[in-house]
Formats: sequence, C-alpha cells, structure tokens
Amino acid sequence: MKTKIIYLAGAALLLSSCNVYRHYQRPEVQTDVYREATVPGVSADTMNLGNLPWREVFTDPKLQALIQQGLAHNADLQTARLRVEEAEAMLMSARLAYVPSLGLQPQGTISSFDNRNTTKTYQLPAVASWELDLFGRLTNAKRKAKADLMQSEAYRQAVQTQVIAAIANMYYTLLTLDRQLAISEETAIIWAQNVETMRQMKARAAVNEAAVVQSEANSYALNASLFDLRRQIRETENSLSVLIGIVPQEIERGELPLQPVAADLTVGVPIQLLSNRPDVKAAEMALAGTFYNTNVARAAFYPQITLNGTVGFSNNSGMGIVNPGKMILSAIGSLTQPIFAQGANRARLKVAKAQQEEATIAFQQTLLQAGAEVSDALFLYETARNKAADRSGQIQSLEKAVEYTQELLNYSTATYLEVLTAQQALLSARLTEAGDVLESLQAVVNLYQALGGGREDVEPLN
Repeated sequence: MKTKIIYLAGAALLLSSCNVYRHYQRPEVQTDVYREATVPGVSADTMNLGNLPWREVFTDPKLQALIQQGLAHNADLQTARLRVEEAEAMLMSARLAYVPSLGLQPQGTISSFDNRNTTKTYQLPAVASWELDLFGRLTNAKRKAKADLMQSEAYRQAVQTQVIAAIANMYYTLLTLDRQLAISEETAIIWAQNVETMRQMKARAAVNEAAVVQSEANSYALNASLFDLRRQIRETENSLSVLIGIVPQEIERGELPLQPVAADLTVGVPIQLLSNRPDVKAAEMALAGTFYNTNVARAAFYPQITLNGTVGFSNNSGMGIVNPGKMILSAIGSLTQPIFAQGANRARLKVAKAQQEEATIAFQQTLLQAGAEVSDALFLYETARNKAADRSGQIQSLEKAVEYTQELLNYSTATYLEVLTAQQALLSARLTEAGDVLESLQAVVNLYQALGGGREDVEPLN
C-alpha cells in the first residue's frame, strides 16, 4: 500500500512538470502598437485619458444624464451583465466539483415464495463519492471557468465603453445637426430677403429676370434642405432614445458652441493597452481559457481516482432478515484508466491545441486593432485642430466676398451669379465649420474609447 502511494505521488510530481498544473502566462506579443503622438498638447504618459472617469471627460450635465440612463437601461449592456452572472455560476459549479457528492439511495423489497410469509427488506444508505484531483482535471476546469468569468467581465466593460462612446458621439451629432439647422434657417431668412431685393432691382431695371429666378431657386433649394435636416434630427433622437433604453422622444440637450473641447490629451504608453482595453483583456482571457482547456484534454490521458463510501441502515445482513435494521458501512476506492479511448483523447487534445493557437492569433490581432484605433483617433484630433484656424479664416473671407459682390451688384459691376456663388460658398463653409467642431469632439470620444475609458479594473488572473 505504501508503495502505491509513493508511486501515485511520483506520478503527480511528474505531471506537474508536464504542463498539466502549469498556470497561464501571457505569450510574447508586440506591444508597441501605435504611432507616437505628433499632436501639440498630446503626450505619452502613464496617466492617460482612458484612466479618467467618464464624468470628468464629458462635463455637459445633459450628456451625463443620458450616459447614466444608458448605463442603466441599454439592452446590450444588460445582456452582458447577465453573461457575467452565468459565468459566475459556472465558476461556482467548477469549485463545487472539489466537494464530495452526497446522495440518499433508499431501497426496499417485498417478496413471497410458495405462499409462505412475506419477506420485507430495506436499505437506507447515504452514498458519498469524491474524485481525487491528482492529475489536474478539476483544477484546470476551475481555472478555465475563472478565465471565462474574467472574459465575460471584460466583455461587459467593453460594451460599457462602447455604450458611453456611442451616446456621446450621437449626442454631439445631434448638437451639430441643431447648429447646421440654425445656420440654414438664418441663411434662409437672408436669402428670402435677397429675393425681394432682386425683384425691387428688376423693377428699377438694375437686374434682369434671370437674376430674380436664380435667387428664387437658390432660396427654394435651401428651404428644401431644412426638411432633410429636421428629418435627420428626428432620426438621431430616435436612435439615441433606443440606445439609452427609452421610448423614442425629444432629447433634452445643450448647444454645440458651448461644448468644451479638450486642450491637453495624454494617451499613455502602448503597453497600457494590455491592461486598459477591455476587449484586449477579453481576448487574453479567451486565450487563457483555451490554455486550461488544453490542460484538461491532457489530463484525460491519466487515471481518474474516485473514493466511494456508504453509511446507513439495513435489515438484510446477507445471512437473514433482522429487525430492527443494523448499521452498514463501506468504503471503496476506484481507479479508471482509459485504454480504448486514446484515439478520442488524442483528437480532443489536437482540437484544444488548435483552438489555443486561434486564440493567440485573435489576441494579437485585437491588440493591433486597438493600436490602430488609437492612431486613428489621434490623427482625427490633429486634423480637426489644424483645420479650425483655416476654416475661421475662410469664413471671414467669404463673408467679405458676399458683402463686396452685393455692393458691386448694386453698382451693376457684378452679376447675381457671383453673388450666388459667394453666398453658397459661405453657407457651405459655415456648415462645414460645425462639422469640424463635431470632428474635434468625436476625436476625444474615440480616443477615450480606444484607450479603454469608462471601464472598471478587471480582477487579475491567479
């Protein structure tokens, strides 16, 4: 007996050095995954934008209320939370596998032979079964369940980050549409006045009928565009309502010119994406899960040791029927060694290894995609900042162009086509300026999301 114990202990020690008990370790991956910031006011620091609470990044009270509503009622986020609960239950189940299973197996028989007295026998045993995790099957199953739980939690955080960014982007889009509608309505009033001016000038023979009809067509086109802007506002309000889990309705909001645009941004060092980005963390936990699943497949090659015990009462002693019943007590150990299942076990191990390789590739690709998103957001921020000064100068020049061409028209030294061209260019520039502001705001939102903002820290894997 002592020799068998020493043999099993030696086998366990041997297996512990053969990957069955080994913990997951992060593979070698490329960590320098995004370009260095070249934007004035953007720096690499250990305290990056993604570490700030979302209320410090989005300071508009109306936007904060919408985000709070979305975090409480967004359908995707609620589903993600339920997945976390499912994973917690699976981890609890894996932990309970270490505990002996207990059950009652009462039995009773009534028999009579050749019309003799009826014989009644019974057994009232409690049965216990306990698997000894000598070869790591239960341990690796538990570790995989924990990795799955952390993956679910990271997924929930990734959804939370997406919800915050989507609400902010949609809110800023709504403010931009409001601004563009206001600009168009102001311009429509001016252009309607221009139509009356053209008619008066025609009455004085200062312009011909072509100038009048051109001004009318220009006014009609602008009035028609107002309907499209109002439709887009209604659709955006409805989409935002659905996103935050309420019935489509009018959204209370601020104004675009009052929105603060961040002046100083810190993006952090690239390696932080490994710990900050929830989707990167989820991909790594998926990899850890496949690692432990491979260990479970390896453990299937080794014996399964189970201890079984029975305690209870019975009136059938094997020698006769006794009443009242006497206590019965038994214990037995069993060892199951797979023999004819080697082929199936090898196939399962091969599948598990392939899935682990797939998860490794997915982890690396997720990290590269995260770096690309940071780079894109930085360049969008840089582009929007650089355009601001030029766009302002363009609008000032176009305002003067409209003023000068109208004066020249009054003196019959310019045609209405020149006035029309200047007016349309000014309107286009003003609308585009609103779009530039939107780009600046969305760049901050996208960078915040790309850096993993709006998350909670994931518990480290033990």
